[in-house]
Amino acid sequence: MLTGERTLWRKVPEVTAVFWVVKLLTTALGESVSDYLVNSYDPYLVVGVGFVVFAVALVLQFSRVRYVPWVYWFAVVMVAVFGTMVADVIHVVLGVPYLVSTVVFATALALVFVIWRRSEGTLSIHSITTRRREAFYWAAVSASFALGTAAGDLVAYSAGLGFLAAGLVFAVLFSLPAVGRISFGLNTVLVFWAAYVVTRPLGASFADWTGKSVGGGGLGWGDGPVSAALGLLIVVLVGYLQATGRDVDRTLEPVR
Repeated sequence: MLTGERTLWRKVPEVTAVFWVVKLLTTALGESVSDYLVNSYDPYLVVGVGFVVFAVALVLQFSRVRYVPWVYWFAVVMVAVFGTMVADVIHVVLGVPYLVSTVVFATALALVFVIWRRSEGTLSIHSITTRRREAFYWAAVSASFALGTAAGDLVAYSAGLGFLAAGLVFAVLFSLPAVGRISFGLNTVLVFWAAYVVTRPLGASFADWTGKSVGGGGLGWGDGPVSAALGLLIVVLVGYLQATGRDVDRTLEPVR
């Protein structure tokens, strides 16, 4: 840690069952909201506004000295929404194949982890108590989201599995880190980040399956209604966390 660097209360929530539920809902929301907005309005305007709201969400998160549920999850939602828009631009507009983007984002995430580990000595989310560590954390969150987006599209489209089959594949992959932790005592940090990456393609696959047309391999519920339902669920759960503080570690003291 740099001498004189300001220290904070921990800026991330406790990893509970509710954490994973909300995280999965945000990844699904990012997929459905992005698709709905881009297909319903001018895509250039939508991406521009998305970037502004994304930036505001991160500034708001960094301005706090401790974890605040609605602020933190607002930032996560905007990473999901704007990240999906960027991923679509990379593939649809720039024509980058899913396999290439998957490799590029996997490399980017690995570099973030390597630099973070060398700089701070740990990748644990329980150590997010300085601005620099928080910056590393959000860089990893963004890179993991990008990787999950590319990998999810690679499986669903390039591999031809379709939304439901891809979702089931990622559901199995999501469970493997927990099995490894329980059965083989895998490192908790490794387990967390492995599961975290998979939440994106898992949530997005089921969002596409429910929202896309029957002819497109979905149930035909529509991206708009799916977005509204997911948004309502997130508001309810985050409101519960905000009101109860159930995901705040109250044993922690500010680092001196």
